[in-house]
Amino acid sequence: MRITHWVNAFAAIAMLMSGLRIYNASPLYDFRFPPDITLGGWLAGALAWHFAVMWLLIMNGLAYLTYGIFSGHFVRKLLNIGAMAAYRNIRLEMKHLLIHGTGEYNLIQRILYVIVILDVILLFFSGLALWKPVQFQRLTHFFGGYDQARYIHFYGMVVLVLFIFVHVSAAFAVKGTVQSMFTGRLPKRQQEKLNR
Repeated sequence: MRITHWVNAFAAIAMLMSGLRIYNASPLYDFRFPPDITLGGWLAGALAWHFAVMWLLIMNGLAYLTYGIFSGHFVRKLLNIGAMAAYRNIRLEMKHLLIHGTGEYNLIQRILYVIVILDVILLFFSGLALWKPVQFQRLTHFFGGYDQARYIHFYGMVVLVLFIFVHVSAAFAVKGTVQSMFTGRLPKRQQEKLNR
């Protein structure tokens, strides 16, 4: 899961940065993104990056979904949103334990992960409608036409950026989280606190 997480992180950031350059070539609104935060240098370069990284994101995303479904990870860790999980989160917060075990997700994380998985799926299909509107004309029609698909893709990107911002902020706010994302375990002091 950690490997697919970091591959997804790289792919999502590269897709976002190249997407900003593509947006700048034909903006939907009266603003453009600073060139320093875009990828590709020019429209053709940005498209090349976008499509190349798209395949990485798709293959890695399929590996993540396949593992998550067949290992039971999604049912155990993400879709198990019940009263006991909410109670456990409240209990930990009352003890001022702003940590969680490696591979464990609190209620907010579970909801956000489900939203971002659905968002990436929406971005993929709206992106297909933009990439090949003639070949995927039924899909393009489903999104309300090419222009509407551009808006859906743009706002899907906004949701992804908000998720990344919240995700990274929370990772740095909760002690030991960033380290555990690399090593697979919490630092010893945090693990002892969690076991109390």
